[in-house]
Amino acid sequence: MAHARELHELRAADADAFGGKSASLGELLAGGIPVPGGFAVSTSAFEAFLHHHGLAEQLHAVLHGLDMHDTEAVHAAADRCAALVGAAEVPTEVREEIAARYAALGDGDPPVAVRSSARGEDGAEATFAGQQETYLWVRGADAVCAAVRDCWASLYSAPAITYRAKLGDPEADPAMGVTVQTMVDAAVSGVLFTCNPVSGDPSMVAINASWGLGLAVVGGEVTPDDFLVSKITREVVRSTINDKHVEHVPDPDGGGTIEREVEAERRTAPSLDEAQLAELADLAKTVQRHFGSHQDVEWAIDRDGTLHVLQARPVTTLSESEPAADQPASAMSLLMGTFGAGQKR
Repeated sequence: MAHARELHELRAADADAFGGKSASLGELLAGGIPVPGGFAVSTSAFEAFLHHHGLAEQLHAVLHGLDMHDTEAVHAAADRCAALVGAAEVPTEVREEIAARYAALGDGDPPVAVRSSARGEDGAEATFAGQQETYLWVRGADAVCAAVRDCWASLYSAPAITYRAKLGDPEADPAMGVTVQTMVDAAVSGVLFTCNPVSGDPSMVAINASWGLGLAVVGGEVTPDDFLVSKITREVVRSTINDKHVEHVPDPDGGGTIEREVEAERRTAPSLDEAQLAELADLAKTVQRHFGSHQDVEWAIDRDGTLHVLQARPVTTLSESEPAADQPASAMSLLMGTFGAGQKR
């Protein structure tokens, strides 16, 4: 049984089999939107993993009767589940398929991002953003397989267990697909909303940006630059340039990333120029038109100046009342409110 497919082969209808993130990326590719190539590991691989080791029953036993109001008990259960999943090997059949798909991405050991793609993730009604893991700059088939397994383990993090309990049955069987994408060596990265996420104004694009990979932003280490751009005129309506003192970049010694200080002259320099902001505003219109709804888009611009889309999901949080005309609408407030400091997307 095939447990993986190329991202460009996926569409929205594949969300149950491959998870929301992978299906969304397939849709973006179908719309001609620039997305790094890669492949998706199906939820069937996770199910085969559980079956191979008899883990489903063990995980059920840990979660059965768990008091979701007992924070200490929830964290202890999450640690136990993570230990069970982390100690188990990826079945040979699944490992060989992942290795073959990875080898097809390029010669040697090309760096990839390994991202969780849970069933039900990134939908219009519910989002698991920040509750499961992403691993960046992963190299080598063994490391990719380990990162896939770690994504599966993150289904049983304390936030994920608690969130599922809020949605219904905490003991219901979750399912995890995984996205494996060619890594973008980001000079600058960020998030855009295809509307003003505070007021809901559809004529505006809200953009956050900072140097390097996006880890420093979602980790709360830096406050990114904040821009509001008109979709109609591409005019920069508002910009707030912040002190971006650290950035995350590839580890020159191999896989993974490192944090480094940003040079003094770049710390308070705008991370995007007018041409790049106009390009992002145009991208926002294209993504919104393709999906037919407002989207929250993660993007990166590589060191050659090429723009890439890393993921998109429906905007799930808009304020119920429009702020006063003189009140700035900050995409950053929505970014941190939705994903939380220190969490991964």
